[in-house]
Amino acid sequence: MLASTIENIKIFDYERWEKLLPELQKSYQNENPYPHIVMDNFLEEEAAEQLLAVFPPIEDKGWIHYMHYNEKKHGLNKIELLPPFVQQVIRELNSPRFLEWVSNLTGIPNLIEDPTMEGGGLHQTARGGFLNLHADFTVHPHHRNWRRRANILIYLNKDWKEEYGGYLELWSRDMKRCVQKIAPIFNRCVIFSTETDTYHGHPDPLNCPPDQTRKSLALYYFTVEKELPYKQPTDYRARPGEGFKAVLIYLDKKLVWTYNAIKGALGINDDFASKVLNFLSKKKK
Repeated sequence: MLASTIENIKIFDYERWEKLLPELQKSYQNENPYPHIVMDNFLEEEAAEQLLAVFPPIEDKGWIHYMHYNEKKHGLNKIELLPPFVQQVIRELNSPRFLEWVSNLTGIPNLIEDPTMEGGGLHQTARGGFLNLHADFTVHPHHRNWRRRANILIYLNKDWKEEYGGYLELWSRDMKRCVQKIAPIFNRCVIFSTETDTYHGHPDPLNCPPDQTRKSLALYYFTVEKELPYKQPTDYRARPGEGFKAVLIYLDKKLVWTYNAIKGALGINDDFASKVLNFLSKKKK
C-alpha cells in the first residue's frame, strides 16, 4: 500500500464515539471490579486491518523480551522501529482530541500521553506465554510527578478460539476472585483506570497454535501531579490456592522492584534487562 494511501486511512470515528460518551461514561463508572469498559469495532475497520497487516514479528529488531517468573511476553516500544502506520495510529491515540475523549470517558481530567511508551507499545505473546496477575506501576519511572491513570488495550487477534486462553482477567480488589474475563478478539478495546489494587493479567500459559501469537497495542496515560504521588512498582499477586507458587511470584516481584529502582535512578530503559533475561532463558534450554 502506498504511503499516501496509508496516510489517508481514517483511524478513529470521533463523531460516532463522542455521541456515545454519555452512555459510555455511565457504563465505565459502574463496571466491576473497577472502572473499565470494553468496546468492539473500536478503530475504523480499514485501520484495524492495516494495523494487523504491518504488525512486526517477534524476530524483528527492537523487541524487548520480558522473560521472568511473572511474565513471558514481548514488547516493542521504540517509535522509530515501528512500521509507519503503527506510528500513525499511536500519534492519533496520543493526540489532544483523543486524550480529551478518554478524559471525558474516564472522568480523569488533564490526561497526557507518554512519548516513550514505557512498558507499552506493541505487545505479543507466543504459545506458552503469560502475564501473572498484577496492579500496574503507579508512577512513571522517569517522571516522579507523573501518576499513571488509565490503560488502553487494543487487541488484534482474528479467529481467536476460547481454548487458546489469553483472556484478560479482571480480579476483585481484594484478590479473592476473578470478576470478568475478556476475550482478546480483533479490534476490541479495553480501557480501565489504574490504581494500586486494579489487578489484571492473563496468568495461564497460552495454548494457541505455534504459528499464532496474542497481539495488542497498549498505551498508558498519566496526569502531572503538584505533589509527588504514591509510588508503587508493578505489584504481582498469586491467585488463591497457588501454594508455593505464591512464594516464587513474591520473590520475583521483589527482584523486579529492585530493578525498577535501579532503572529510575540511572535513567535507563528496559533494553539491557531484556538482553540479560533473553540470554539467561537461552542458557536454560
